[in-house]
Amino acid sequence: MRVTVVGAGVAGLALARGLLAAGHDAEVYEESPEPRTAGGSVTLWPGSTGILEELKADHGRVGRRLETLESWSSDGRRLVTVDLTAAERKYGHPTVHVARGELVELLAEGVPVTYGARVEHVDPGRAEARLADGTTVRGDVLVGADGRRSVVRAALWGEDRAELTPWVTWQGFTTAPTSLTGGGAAVMMAGLAGLCGLIPAGEGRLLWWFDVRSAPGEPFWADDPRLAERLRERFGGWADPVPAVLDSLVAPSPAGPAPAAPDFFPHHRQPIPEVWGRGPTTLAGDAAHTMPPTMAQGANQALEDAWLLARSLDDLRGYERARARVARRPARLAATELTEMHRPAAGLIPDRLATWLNTAWLRRASTYLLTAS
Repeated sequence: MRVTVVGAGVAGLALARGLLAAGHDAEVYEESPEPRTAGGSVTLWPGSTGILEELKADHGRVGRRLETLESWSSDGRRLVTVDLTAAERKYGHPTVHVARGELVELLAEGVPVTYGARVEHVDPGRAEARLADGTTVRGDVLVGADGRRSVVRAALWGEDRAELTPWVTWQGFTTAPTSLTGGGAAVMMAGLAGLCGLIPAGEGRLLWWFDVRSAPGEPFWADDPRLAERLRERFGGWADPVPAVLDSLVAPSPAGPAPAAPDFFPHHRQPIPEVWGRGPTTLAGDAAHTMPPTMAQGANQALEDAWLLARSLDDLRGYERARARVARRPARLAATELTEMHRPAAGLIPDRLATWLNTAWLRRASTYLLTAS
């Protein structure tokens, strides 16, 4: 089949890669004039690394393998540790953390992408898209993998059904030396002020993020001129290495380049219908199931979509129903913003129980693992 994919993010590129490997004709059209490598980094769970291995995308070339997921209090006390190698042993694939740009570059290898191709109009019944330059592209199947503001979804659903939650994320990388940068531990520190996450991303980088309550027009919203100062006021008294992270943001070294501006992500939740598409047109990735980043599932669910859709071109509604059943689980849990909550009682959960629960949960959140086991 000839498949037209709108959007060269994780979902679109992984889908095209899988389709090409299966002998289909796939072409990707991307609005951006160049590969979209901006953004922080993503945690890929065993289902996703298994999918990458099937796609011949060598995740071992990038990122950092994770061994533990740890919850700390804001004063540095370890509350609970999840052993991520338990899931690796059970499912045969590791958990890795990789810069989003490196993941996009990995998936884009060998995939035909037309950049600077903005879609202005979509005819779902004809699997047809008209580009801003007047060109019309058509395939046997049209896939909208064009993100939360999807043009293809708008043609299918009409109104945007996503809504803001009361939480936002600010994130970036630091190359300042810390005790976590060279290791395999992902750390989340929750307190009354919000949440700080710290995960090594390879190449001497540590991803940091701060989740705080905010809304349009309030402090911590986009373009807040006092962002660095506000973050330091709120989180500066937290345990190491949080102060070092804040110093790298607030006071860059005179000898080095200025740190990149942190990325801002408002949290959105969106109901996931059983049917996403119409006729020969369907959706994948955030276009179909935008969810808050709190469960670290956005890129993972995009890869899951791509893996199943590449095998389901003759049954698009079946693909949608199967993926909706699974994607709703992390989406609904993420929508509660549960991981943002200050929970001192987390220290009462034994590490072995937390590890077992996490290992079981990863299977329930993965079509790939549910199918393979």
